[in-house]
Amino acid sequence: MWMEIAVVAIIFAVGNIVFGHWEERTPKWRRLLKFILMTGLVVGISATAGRRWAFVFLGLLGLAVVIVHSWWLPRLGINGWTGEPKAKYYALRGWKLD
Repeated sequence: MWMEIAVVAIIFAVGNIVFGHWEERTPKWRRLLKFILMTGLVVGISATAGRRWAFVFLGLLGLAVVIVHSWWLPRLGINGWTGEPKAKYYALRGWKLD
């Protein structure tokens, strides 16, 4: 199952490097828990249903991200790529704008 763990770890590493600034106010423990749970879920799917289904699951999550950023966020008046206006994005996340 090293392949599944490696793929999830790479996705999280690249995601944190490139898009981590959108999670600036998320507690570190919550970000770590998300990584652990997602890795466990993908490994669990791979162990029970097979590697193919684990990667199908990751593909569906990727599709969900595209839908959220290209349709749902713009519907709320938030740019799905830049997160602007910042006040609306922070309100959506439940953060206070300083």
